[in-house]
Amino acid sequence: MKALIASVVASAVLLALPAAHAADNDLAALEKAARAEGQVNSVGMPDSWANWKDTWSDLNSKYGLKHSDTDMSSAQELAKFAAEKENASADIGDVGAAFGPIAVTKGVAQPYKPTHWDQIPSWAKDQDGNWMLAYTGTIAFLVDKQQVKDVPHSWADLKKGKYVVTIGDVGTAAQAANGVLAASYALGGDEKNVKPALSFFGDLAKEGRLGVTDPVIANIEKGEIQVAVVWDFNGLNYRDQIDKNRYEVVIPSDGSVTSGYSTIINKYAKHPNAAKLAREYILSDEGQINLAKGYARPIRAEHLTLPADVQAKLLPQSEYKNARPIKDQAAWDKTSKMLPRLWQENVIINMKQ
Repeated sequence: MKALIASVVASAVLLALPAAHAADNDLAALEKAARAEGQVNSVGMPDSWANWKDTWSDLNSKYGLKHSDTDMSSAQELAKFAAEKENASADIGDVGAAFGPIAVTKGVAQPYKPTHWDQIPSWAKDQDGNWMLAYTGTIAFLVDKQQVKDVPHSWADLKKGKYVVTIGDVGTAAQAANGVLAASYALGGDEKNVKPALSFFGDLAKEGRLGVTDPVIANIEKGEIQVAVVWDFNGLNYRDQIDKNRYEVVIPSDGSVTSGYSTIINKYAKHPNAAKLAREYILSDEGQINLAKGYARPIRAEHLTLPADVQAKLLPQSEYKNARPIKDQAAWDKTSKMLPRLWQENVIINMKQ
């Protein structure tokens, strides 16, 4: 009974200080409160994505936390938090970078700054601790070296090639839309101006070099794709699953975009301390290494020494020197809504029949 009362007291203290910096907190008290809650329920964090499997396994073996996940999109996660409110069935979710600020606007997030807060770049976190990226994705080229002998290392190289380039459905896929933005960065455009990229892909279409196949692993495996524009973590994963000697993953040297995924702790979470402990662990060295095992680039990559076998799964830091995060998210939100129409009018219209 004493242990139970102590856990309840610890839980109450932590709930009263939701935004407290973990470094100034008693992590032992957080652990105790999380153990008392006994479980953490997530959305959009399935075992197969970013190697969440190992993180959930660690949280269970180290802290006795049981876990369940319901996979869903970022928008669905926030809608679920807002709809269920005090009847919350989810404690924590993993959402695309653009959805962190949306969670704050909707009032469905609660803040918690983990111990390694200061090692998270300012662009990758909310100043109050409502959201922070745990890992990043950068637009890359996945090249089938059996079909492409002269591997492109830049958008300029891509333009000069003779092979087919596949980007996917720009109207519906975030990966494809970010591919357009990455090309814009390299070609002198920005979040407000994607005309350089539309012209670039329009020219590829005129040359019959723009692929219409979806750049997913099944199509890549069948040899239907020569060069795909994909997130680096997808490209690296596909490379290793199919044949790491046949495929090369390249970050375009003349410019790319870096985005990522953030944990959101549900404001109405039934197990808030377990959710905070989960975030704490995800941002720890061990949690970051778990993500890297799943090909996701840890947000704290430059502060980590990854095991050699894990490091081998990722690209060297030097590849990313001209990749940058989105500077004007509001402008990009506006442009991305117009992108399906712009793509149709400037690119698809030039496709050879």
